[in-house]
This record gives sequence, structure tokens and C-alpha cells, in this order.
Amino acid sequence: MASAQSTLRARPVRRPHLVSARLTGALVAGLAVALVAVCVVAVSVGSVTLPLGAVWRVIAAHVTGSSGTDPLHDQVVWDIRVPRVLVAALVGAGLSAAGVALQALVRNPLADPYVLGVSSGASLGAVLVAALGAPALGGLGVTGAAFVAALLSVLAVYALAQRGGRLLDSRLVLAGVAVGYLCQAATSYVQLQLAPSELQKLMFWLMGSIAGATWNDLRLPAAVIAACTAYLLLQARRLNALLAGDDAATALGTPVRTLRLALLAVASLLTATAVSVVGGIGFVGLMVPHAARFAVGADHRRVLPVATLLGAVFLVVVDLATRTVDRPNELPVGVFTTAIGVPFFLWLLRRRTGGTD
Repeated sequence: MASAQSTLRARPVRRPHLVSARLTGALVAGLAVALVAVCVVAVSVGSVTLPLGAVWRVIAAHVTGSSGTDPLHDQVVWDIRVPRVLVAALVGAGLSAAGVALQALVRNPLADPYVLGVSSGASLGAVLVAALGAPALGGLGVTGAAFVAALLSVLAVYALAQRGGRLLDSRLVLAGVAVGYLCQAATSYVQLQLAPSELQKLMFWLMGSIAGATWNDLRLPAAVIAACTAYLLLQARRLNALLAGDDAATALGTPVRTLRLALLAVASLLTATAVSVVGGIGFVGLMVPHAARFAVGADHRRVLPVATLLGAVFLVVVDLATRTVDRPNELPVGVFTTAIGVPFFLWLLRRRTGGTD
């Protein structure tokens, strides 16, 4: 207990955040409204911009079961844009939740599915299914193979970053980068075995693309992200305890080892689900949790709902940008998130090494 108290006393004082605990509910409600608003805009805007009235008529017709809408508008809105926007929102929420879980797991704000090699591992698993077929991998589908590869990647990073049974922050990013590059090299080798027509499609997918999302792509991500986020919310107090260190968390009754393994599995499942649907989209899990903590503080009971909603809004907006910046051409989502994420990562790294974090 004395060790736990000493650890708690040694923790740095948190900077004041923007939104008080009393107003967190209002912030969550505001983010929910913002998510609906950006989804409506994203459904209306694209290579062809549709009037809001036409969008609402199509959606209302499908919700109420009525008919009489323009067939072309119906196809564009309901069959193409609505599932795409919903997939973007789900993937943004899932990657943000995975980032929160990994940063709590290793007590390092530099951690995220991309930096720690989880996304690269999941991409490798998904590409192996595309190249070799499910039977060659024991019958695993794209999501199953992505999950197994993501879990193996994060376990390798976790093992390499330890010394004497204790996790070293100084090794964490280096181990993640090394494992990530190894998975990328293996992915590149697999790509060389593909036909040129398959390779072009795969390359666009690996850079992250929500193009071609269908209603069938919503079922699994919705179930996985809802279940994993609910689990993380139930563990919010234990995640707070992890921030104080293993000794303090154990003294407070938290089963540290069991919780760490569960967080590894949850973060890997969230990442694998996202990668299997939209490919590799980096840095969402790094940036969004930081923005959430800047707004509401470090308490995971507030960080998790804010981060998931903020991640959904962020990726819907980014996907909209990929469709409109160079119309009628479309750019990969990963290009935009990386262009934003790399400067953010370098700024964050400089803050930590400068002793200001």
C-alpha cells in the first residue's frame, strides 16, 4: 500500500481541461448532433452534389417503406453513400477506442494501432487471405486472419518492449516500428505474387479506402465496435487505475495481468475489424484520444464516449475530403490521415522528450 501511495503521489499534476465533468454530457450530446450533421452533408456531397431535400426523401422512403423517389437518387443515396458514411463513422469510432485502450495499456500517449504495428499486422493477415485463400490459412476469413495477425503483432511488440518483466516506454515505439516494418515487408512480398489487376486494387485498399462499402460491410463492424466499446466503458475505472502504475492498480484491486491481456485482445479485434473493412488507416487512434483528453481530462469514463464520437466525426469528414478535393477522382483515406497524423506525432514526441508532457 505504501508503494501504491508513493506511486500516486509521484504522478504529475494534470493540466486543466477544457470541459468540466458537469458539462461532459453536453459535449457528448453536441458531438452526437455534429455526427448526424456531417453524415447528412457527406451523403449529399460527392462527385455529384444532391439537394438536401432529395437526400431526406430517399432516407424517409426507406425508413417508412414508402416509394415514389427518383431511382437515380435512390441508388446514389441509399446504395452507395449511406453505407459508406456509416462505415466511415464506425471505423473512426473503433480505431479511436482501440487507441484509448492501447494508450491505457502501456501508459504511453504515443501508442496507437498504427505506431505499435497492429494495423500493419492486421493488413498482412487480410492480404494473405486475398492472396492465398481462406483454406490455406485454416479456413480463416479476412477478419479472422486480420485479428490473429494483429494479436501476434501486438504481443511481439509487448514482449520486445519489456525488460525484467517491466514495460519500458523507451523501447515501445522502437519495437512497434520494427514489427510494423517487418509486417509491411511481408505484405510487399505477398503483393509481388499477385496479378497486376489484383495488385492495383490491393494497393488502393492498403492505403485505406471506404469506396465500395455496402450494407453487408456494416453488420460485423457495428457488432464488434459496440461490444468492445461497451466492455471498455465497463472497465473505465480499472483503466484509470492503470494510469497510476501496476503496483498502485494492484493495490486498488485491479487484476493487472488479466486486464492487460483483455485490452490486447480488444484493441486487436477493433483494429482487425477496421482493417478488414477499409484497409490501413493510420494515426486516427493516436490523434483522437489526445483530443478527447485535452477536452475532458484523463478519466476514461469521459474520454471513451468523447473519443468514439469524435473519431466517427473525424473520419466521416476525412472521407468526404477524399471524394471532393480532386473531383471526380478519389484519393485514399490513409493519405489524408497520415498527412495530418505525422506532424501531430512528431509534435507529441517533441513535447515528451522536452519534458513538457
